[in-house]
Amino acid sequence: MTLSLALTAAALLAAEPTNLPAGHPPFGSQSERPAASSPGMPEGHPSFGSGAGASNGAAPGQMPEGHPPMTGRAPPSAAELLEQLDSMQGLREREKTFEIASSLGKLYYTNGRPADAIPYFQQAEEKAKAARELFLAQRKKLGKTPVQSAAEAKCGFSAMSPVEEMAAAAVERAKKGDTAGAAACARAALEPVLEVESMRANALFLSGDAAGALKTYERVLEVEPTSADALFGHSALLYETKGEDLKALQAAHEGFEAFLAANPGSPRAELARKLGRMTDEAVKAGGLKKWQASRAEDRNIRASKLDLPANPMMAQAGGGPRGGGQARPMAGGGQAGPMAPALSKETIQAMQNVERTPELEAQLTQTVEQGEELLAKGRYAEALAAYRQVMPLRPDGRVRAGMAWTLMGLGKDTAEGIWGVAVGSDPAAVDQLGERLKAKGDVKGAKALWTKLAASAPEYAASAALQAKLSQ
Repeated sequence: MTLSLALTAAALLAAEPTNLPAGHPPFGSQSERPAASSPGMPEGHPSFGSGAGASNGAAPGQMPEGHPPMTGRAPPSAAELLEQLDSMQGLREREKTFEIASSLGKLYYTNGRPADAIPYFQQAEEKAKAARELFLAQRKKLGKTPVQSAAEAKCGFSAMSPVEEMAAAAVERAKKGDTAGAAACARAALEPVLEVESMRANALFLSGDAAGALKTYERVLEVEPTSADALFGHSALLYETKGEDLKALQAAHEGFEAFLAANPGSPRAELARKLGRMTDEAVKAGGLKKWQASRAEDRNIRASKLDLPANPMMAQAGGGPRGGGQARPMAGGGQAGPMAPALSKETIQAMQNVERTPELEAQLTQTVEQGEELLAKGRYAEALAAYRQVMPLRPDGRVRAGMAWTLMGLGKDTAEGIWGVAVGSDPAAVDQLGERLKAKGDVKGAKALWTKLAASAPEYAASAALQAKLSQ
């Protein structure tokens, strides 16, 4: 989704003055526009062309005569736009087209607010309910005959055709008894809807509703059984949440196999093969816990034969039996025990395999900055939600430091352990978090962080002159 599309949605729903400069001609439908000096432009707008400036008496570098003065204001950022949308009372309840509802949902979703995106995605899907029902009915009539493409059926759609308009065309085909054409046109109308449904499934999972996410992935697969996102997401979620349900594990295995058959060249193909093997082994073992227990026993047996510690954490920093030392707790006082991650290593790896576009990287950075801003204000729960969005895709020192300090603020049982990981792996990143907190006005929080860092990593504290910062 582009920012301009979101801005259009906001403008259509706001019923408030626009951000256009004073005197700028109003926008409206073609039927409302009087004759213009240039084709398609409102009355009074200067004409375009190489001679426009000269014909209007404008000097080089100046705007043509009659052009409203420029305000110098840049378009609002995504954060500013969301703030404006949040202030619109009754926005969720207002009637919207599919395009507007889906644009709003995507705006919230891509800015780390999946729970707020869900109602808009649902509104968008509701607009396509008739198209879905029509497609399923027409496809059933076709039997084993493949559904044609929109081009083959001569639906006449363009990339800008609204969903409701395409659905209406499919209904007309069905009324004329054109089953193949109706199915093809209805399927074309559902293409953007499947994307919305996949995003809603992701949003539901991120919001803690795994059951809702599974059902939504299944809605996508009902229309498009080879959907890459839905196949992988549905199978991975079954693996994550239904590990003791052998029927669900078998479905997950079959889903990974179907994903590979339909998408052999996907960047996630290697991971899908691995997860497919793991689900198959878990089914044969009688469930995920039994399979994991057997793997752990195998590792212990191999370790004993090699005279190695069964727990690799015991071998850190010369500790463990072979080093002659004692197993040390993690830096910061936390023990090296389980920290109950929300996702498995395989799922995190799948998320890390997402294509790293410049837009995605910029969004991740913005979300981290939002987390730090919330952290400086003491809004720990909201900060934690922001860091959780970023951690699977960018588990670097900056994110680990923010996550650890957020958990400390919330008083979580796992806080000390994660703090130890952050300090032990990148104490400089923890130090820099203190600088950011101080810059954002949280001087007290920064000093508290530096105090704990100095106690957890005294060698780093000495080299980084933390005491000097604490005495300021």
